Amino acid sequence: MIQFKIKQKALFITIMTCSILSLSSCDEKDFLTVNNPNSVTEATFWKTPTQFNSALTTVYAALQFQSISGSGLPDEEVRADIADTFTFFRPLIYRQLTYTDNSPQVVSKWSELYIGIFRANQVIGQIEKVDTSTFAPNEKENILAQAKCLRAFFYFQLIHTYGKAVIRTEVSTTDFNKKLSSIEEVTNTIIIPDLNYARLNLPPSWTGLNIGRVTSGTATSLRGKVYLYDKKWDLAAADFKEVIDSNVYTLTPKILDNFTDQNEFNSESILEVAYSSTASPGASGNNVDDTPFASGAEANAVGSQYASIGGFGGFNTVISNYYLHELFLSDEVDTNNAVNAPVGGVTNKQSKRLTASIAPKDFEGTYFGVTNTNTQVHTYRGLGLTAIVKKYTNWYQGTAEIALNRSGINFRHIRLADVYLMYAEAVLNASTLPAGVSDPIAESIKYIDLVRERAGVKTLKQYLAANSNTFPQLNISKQRYITQPMVAPTKQNLMTHLQMVERPLELCFEGHRWKDLVRWGIVKDVFTTLGSNLSWRRDNFATIVGKAPLTIEGSVNLLALTAVANYQSSFHDYFPIPATELQSNKGL
Repeated sequence: MIQFKIKQKALFITIMTCSILSLSSCDEKDFLTVNNPNSVTEATFWKTPTQFNSALTTVYAALQFQSISGSGLPDEEVRADIADTFTFFRPLIYRQLTYTDNSPQVVSKWSELYIGIFRANQVIGQIEKVDTSTFAPNEKENILAQAKCLRAFFYFQLIHTYGKAVIRTEVSTTDFNKKLSSIEEVTNTIIIPDLNYARLNLPPSWTGLNIGRVTSGTATSLRGKVYLYDKKWDLAAADFKEVIDSNVYTLTPKILDNFTDQNEFNSESILEVAYSSTASPGASGNNVDDTPFASGAEANAVGSQYASIGGFGGFNTVISNYYLHELFLSDEVDTNNAVNAPVGGVTNKQSKRLTASIAPKDFEGTYFGVTNTNTQVHTYRGLGLTAIVKKYTNWYQGTAEIALNRSGINFRHIRLADVYLMYAEAVLNASTLPAGVSDPIAESIKYIDLVRERAGVKTLKQYLAANSNTFPQLNISKQRYITQPMVAPTKQNLMTHLQMVERPLELCFEGHRWKDLVRWGIVKDVFTTLGSNLSWRRDNFATIVGKAPLTIEGSVNLLALTAVANYQSSFHDYFPIPATELQSNKGL
């Protein structure tokens, strides 16, 4: 996103149409004939490049909505197989798949994505009316490309959250009743054309205060992701390879650099949403836009959802579940990797990826300045809690989350490690390989291992060399089965590794997991295994209580069993269309 301040001071652009509608039914002719010479109207605003850039800023700012990039995301994360909650927290309805068409995240995300689309449509519709001579060379195309890229992102989120969307490409004051369109129709009508234009008219990078705007790499990465979701493997692999070979992006040396406020818009960032803990002091991070009743902040409120409730400024409403916790522990540290060099004479036993993502009860280092001897970090350990989420919290600085939910940590929707793993998946399944690639298995392993090497864990290549060309199925519970089967590096085994090991470990709590499970069509299978392992822990609790690897205390958290029983693909793969849309849109 953009480094300059993006607060919604230009919100009048969004409000203007509503104001016109509200006045149109008024019979007070004298009132209507009075013109305010200082007012900003559609007729006076859309004239200059500065005005269009101001309007474009509000499109970027829609990314800041908490349902899209902030505190609403834990409600979505907890549906999958990597997270849990407790009976007394809001995410329970999402964990147990009992949400409705009026549940908070269901309603908010739909509404706020359409606010972003509305703002993008304003820019797109108005700029096409202005003569190119008004702008510097390529400036008009550049502004239009940014708006189209962002609109494509909003629509991508819509169709893969709700399974359908209402196509709106114009700012209309009358045509509000429109039918729902399928994923395929929205993709082909809006998303792909928008991204095709954007990737050809955006620069590969920005400088100065413009760092963080969408680039040609953003558009190409997102298009590759669209193709991946559509199982157009050849096209997806080609797009991801183009991004990789552009040499614009590199993995950061430390994985933690992607989840703090200290190295933002770094070499790995492809689509990043800017937040600030200092802008608009005193405003709650729960508010984004200015309203007549409250000032909007530019902060992210997600940190308080994950941080410990034991005096650390959070509520730990969503936590790591047993599957993810054990998966991290199975990720064997490579002691010869320089990433794991001793710090203060102490060598880490837990991977750097674990330390950046979760805090088990035996966590290494510190958490908000305290060590693992502080039992308040895991206040709900008696309810089966074994690990809390650290990613996107401020655990590395201060003594607690910032008051008023004002975290300044940016949110990354696309980063290079994700592109590497999506490319590894696409090339495995492609019928035509990218130029210069002859072995899809070797190519896939190469990019998986780049991610694993940065994490400081043993690579697949190391496992294969030491185990007669086999590697362990790290997703199999050692607590239950004692050993993990060794398998050959076949296409299917590598796909399983990507699905059940690499993507959940690298990208947990970044908004991808549920969408991944749905696009792969494996939710039912994953839930069956999840339920079986939970039932085993319940039935064998007396023999595992307080013991490694998870050291479960008190009881086993069994809330996910309700989801296992409730899940039906046709009802739960996507959120329902919100009640508000069903009531207001007579075209549905």
